[in-house]
Amino acid sequence: MLAPVESRSVSPVFVGRTAELETLNDALARAAAGEPQAWVLGGEAGVGKTRLVEEFASAAAREGAVVVLGGCVEIGADGLPFAPFSTALRALCRELPDELAAAAAGQEEELARLLPELGESTPSGGSDRSDEEGMARLFELTARLLERVAATRTVVVALEDLHWADASTRHLLAYLFRTLRTGRLIVLATYRSDDIHRRHPLRPLLAELDRLRTVRRIELGRFNRAEVGRQIAGILACEPDPAQVDEIFERSDGNAFFVEELAVAAHEGSCTGLTDSLRDLLLVRVERLPESAQRVARIVAEGGSTVEYRLLAAVAQLAEDDLIEALRAAVGANILIAAPGDDGYRFRHSLVREAVGDDLLPGERSRLNRRYAEALEADPTLVPAGERVMRLASYWYHAHDPAKALPAVLDASVTARRRHAHSEQLRLLERAMELWDSAPEDTRATLRPVDYTEVSPPCGCDPATTPLRYLDLMAEAAVAGRRCGERERALKITKRALHLLEDDGEPLRAAWFWVQRSRLMQAMARGDGWKELGTAQELVRGLPPSEVHAEVLATAANWSMLRAPGPDAMSAAERAVEYARMVGAEDIELNARLTLGGLMVDAGDIDAGLAQMHEVKKEVLTRGLTTVVGRSHVNLPSALEGIGRSQEAVAILREGLRLTQEWGLRDSEAWMWTNLAESLISLGQWDEAAEAAVNAQRTGQSAKPHGGASNRLAQLALARGEIAEATRHLAAARASYGTHDPMPQNNLPMALLALGAAAAEGRLLDVRAEADRALDAGFPPGTHRYAWPVLLAAATAESDARAQALPTAQEGRAAFLERLFEAVRKLTTGAPVWLAYEKWTRAELDRAHGRTTTDTWSDVVTAFEALERPYDLAQVRHRLAESLLAVGGDDERARATELLRLTRATATHLGARPLADAAAHLAQRARLSLTAAPHLPTADPADSLGLTTRERDVLRLVSVGRTNRQIAEELFISPKTASVHVSNILGKLGVAGRGEAAAVAHRLGLFPAETLTSGTSG
Repeated sequence: MLAPVESRSVSPVFVGRTAELETLNDALARAAAGEPQAWVLGGEAGVGKTRLVEEFASAAAREGAVVVLGGCVEIGADGLPFAPFSTALRALCRELPDELAAAAAGQEEELARLLPELGESTPSGGSDRSDEEGMARLFELTARLLERVAATRTVVVALEDLHWADASTRHLLAYLFRTLRTGRLIVLATYRSDDIHRRHPLRPLLAELDRLRTVRRIELGRFNRAEVGRQIAGILACEPDPAQVDEIFERSDGNAFFVEELAVAAHEGSCTGLTDSLRDLLLVRVERLPESAQRVARIVAEGGSTVEYRLLAAVAQLAEDDLIEALRAAVGANILIAAPGDDGYRFRHSLVREAVGDDLLPGERSRLNRRYAEALEADPTLVPAGERVMRLASYWYHAHDPAKALPAVLDASVTARRRHAHSEQLRLLERAMELWDSAPEDTRATLRPVDYTEVSPPCGCDPATTPLRYLDLMAEAAVAGRRCGERERALKITKRALHLLEDDGEPLRAAWFWVQRSRLMQAMARGDGWKELGTAQELVRGLPPSEVHAEVLATAANWSMLRAPGPDAMSAAERAVEYARMVGAEDIELNARLTLGGLMVDAGDIDAGLAQMHEVKKEVLTRGLTTVVGRSHVNLPSALEGIGRSQEAVAILREGLRLTQEWGLRDSEAWMWTNLAESLISLGQWDEAAEAAVNAQRTGQSAKPHGGASNRLAQLALARGEIAEATRHLAAARASYGTHDPMPQNNLPMALLALGAAAAEGRLLDVRAEADRALDAGFPPGTHRYAWPVLLAAATAESDARAQALPTAQEGRAAFLERLFEAVRKLTTGAPVWLAYEKWTRAELDRAHGRTTTDTWSDVVTAFEALERPYDLAQVRHRLAESLLAVGGDDERARATELLRLTRATATHLGARPLADAAAHLAQRARLSLTAAPHLPTADPADSLGLTTRERDVLRLVSVGRTNRQIAEELFISPKTASVHVSNILGKLGVAGRGEAAAVAHRLGLFPAETLTSGTSG
């Protein structure tokens, strides 16, 4: 556009910054070795941040790295959502088109919110309206995209001017810095430190990054005198006079940009006319331009960080030759420079732009914004399509024209929402509320609801014919605030909205806002939200079906399922399903059906409830509903685990983990890791369970999955005898859950852990106190899965106390045992696993009374042999062995020996040291040897080993040398299931490998010779 213009104000010699550049080059080397790097570069305006980044980028490119730059774009005082990431990804798309396409494969629609070139992004409406995880999903997919692109080559992503960043950009950057774990990647962000005042929005982010060990910060200082001298020499291309260096160093205080300005001023002979204000120094250089160039500079200053040439021409309204000459003068004076891409102009330094902008008169500023807006309305192609709506809204707002600004701001809020930039959506909606009363009535009458807020419009009206209302803006803003974390602002908005609705007679709209308040109260740890939900239910009672009515019922049913399940919850869920179907609210219906299925399982209608939940899971996968897929793959496995079907739960959880990882559903993924840990503990796969719990803590962003993971880790630590570690994890769980919203599914497992720790340390009175608190709270319907372990642990502590003749056990024992017995008598079973737990608990109560029998414990062992719970089975085998030894006799001693051997083998395999020690101690007291496997006088030796029918089938094939895959094919099971069976068999036989297991089978004559040979492959 312009011929090259010589610039003398920038030194061609890179001065100083040796240590900083060396630090960044070291980071480049670490990134090239596969260790992702996160760096923040701070420094005052003009100190040389951009020049350092440019030098580092050049060095990185010479080393073969791909370098992409993205800058935060300022339009007036408004940052464009995700602007630096969009720019950087666009550059990455140009540099590595094939690699980026491969990395984005399957998620183009979602990632198009940041990079429209990838395809069409789905508007936020319809099924997407309740997408609580939308922003988190976008963040996770972006992080994964960068990791994949940087998997085979080093990539440097430099994001400049964070002090201008919009809130969504700040949130995404924080997410990246927290979660990047792999890839040859460097993310480098810069900011102006002198702009970060106490209330600057970047300040909390910087504080958060300081707490992350993976993020390093460089603070760029000013030049010393020697460095200033070298910089001046580079600018002037000769050695400067020492007195001049002293003067410029004193005036600039070592700020690189001001050194440049002062050096040029001195060289041009204008140094004697300088004022004391460096701001005035910057304006002096502008004021020396021709009037047309000054005018162009003022227009560019108000247009944003960069102004496109065609837009500038439309606003300046100069003849093209005159505009070119004005631009040539401004570029020649090094005031303006051509923007990257050669399609626009920007100030060489933001300090000059700010000085020119601050010098504009108020009327001049609004007039320029109006001309920008009018030009953009007349020709929308003047700016990139992705920026058009947001920039138009900013221009009209700063033009102080409410009639034009209000519609433009509303359009921009929709764009922000569709990009999951909820912070910017909230800011724009608050701006719309500010403009509402100032906008003419005629303008407001033409506005229609332009987007959907979950079940908006709450009035149930047709948005095509119903004018937009102020309450609609408040509804949008409340949800935007909740989703972006600005819950306090959202809560204030709902309070104002409900105040406005007090006398309006709109119960549906009021009920909708009460549901929002319920969610906010829970999220802010200010209560459990039931009071607000109760108000919403009263408001919709007796009203005809509507989406709001269905949403209220579904929310109330889900709340009750977690806290107070029962007939009322079931009724609410059934009506929610019915109403949602009647009004076509698909997402509400599916969520309500999940809740209903869970409640049916808890109520004992297991088959029908599971069928309901399986059907929802199938529909969710068929339709690709990301808003429900997480919950369907969390709740169904939880229900299966609750009835002892842990293997089925694990299979669905692994499927869910694959989906959530593919779709970027981080919080749902964390819940699945937590539930997977629970099921793996039941199945005796403890090491894998611990890994799953740690993954939950690494993955989740919200507190409750962290609490569940801490519970699982505490459970493992307690079973392994690591009491201090268990106590630490229990404290972490309590901190995660808080006290504002108690739930049985959280409180009862924590009570179990506290009770177990007290029992392990011999604190029987604390055991009773913890159990009494749980009994006082009661066990609502559907909580038996959490209640049985608590009752069992309390009963076991009492029976052990009697066996050990603890002096503290006598006082209060009878009353406490009677209370436990009453609770056992009333508590439902409903599934084989809880029937087994009932037998076990009753047996422990009998033992506490001194009246246990071998028949009692044999029944308990038989009950657990039918289940896939090796640790539980090992514990009750220990009890049966103890009972047999109390009877005496050779047969009883032989059988007890085998039971203790199996118990110790399982406990050793699991790392359950207390149980292994107990088995060894009991054997020592009875003078039994556990080193050999004696032949038991039994019709079928497999019975004494505790092998299930399926395990006998697997052992038969192991004995003939079959692999897990061959076993799976012959028995029509998965290789993973075959592996689990083999592990269980090794534990039960007390052997280390498959060969030893085969030897035991041959020695005991478990299988006829013809059986062993007939199935052998050639």
